[in-house]
Amino acid sequence: MLFIIILLCSAMGLSQDAFAEAESLFNLKKYEEAKPIFKSLLLENTTDQTLLRRLGDIESYGERYKTAIPYYKKLVELDNLNADYHFLYGGTLGLHAKEISKMSALGIIDDVKYHLKKAAALDPNHIETRWALVQLYCELPGIIGGSIKMSHKYANELKEISPVDGYLAQGYIEEYDKEYRAAEKCYKKAIEIGGSLTTYKKLASLYEKRTEEYLKALITLQDAYVVHKDSSLLEEISRLKKDHDLAGD
Repeated sequence: MLFIIILLCSAMGLSQDAFAEAESLFNLKKYEEAKPIFKSLLLENTTDQTLLRRLGDIESYGERYKTAIPYYKKLVELDNLNADYHFLYGGTLGLHAKEISKMSALGIIDDVKYHLKKAAALDPNHIETRWALVQLYCELPGIIGGSIKMSHKYANELKEISPVDGYLAQGYIEEYDKEYRAAEKCYKKAIEIGGSLTTYKKLASLYEKRTEEYLKALITLQDAYVVHKDSSLLEEISRLKKDHDLAGD
């Protein structure tokens, strides 16, 4: 009996060591090195939610959405009241739908909507889910349930949770709908409220899409650099000048 207990303790210790190693690799973004360790551990405990989440995330980070889906689906089956699980499953289904034929995608759109809406209902403060719904309803053709009105609904919910995200989402909708002046106002409001690097880049990107407004894009990036001193902005400024033969300006 003592021998069996020693063996069990030893096996548990090895599993803990293996998980610690895999977790360390995962945190270092060495996903492909962590993957076989997590998979081996999952064979020992097929319902371990942490292992399922890690493996699903690894596949998603590698843009292997079809392979990620079963891991997230299992998480939803294990905990149907977890908003994050519904978001991961529904969102990954949506990403997979973009990479397959339109006919095949039609068969999973209802599931995408269901799980994203379920996540939103379970967690009234779930920002990522509402962003996904904003984008989904913008991109879907009206004939299969696309709706700018529904996109605005979730953008308004975002504004209640995070005003900056709300204005960015509204800007996204207006830009998608080619209402560029309205999008500009939204992005400027997001800069005014939050002033993050993302807010500046969204406004600059909007200007850059309209060739006649590239100088506004340049000024926006320069303003962002004054605030954030981020080296990536210098690269963007240099590229923009080069693209428009302004390198000497």
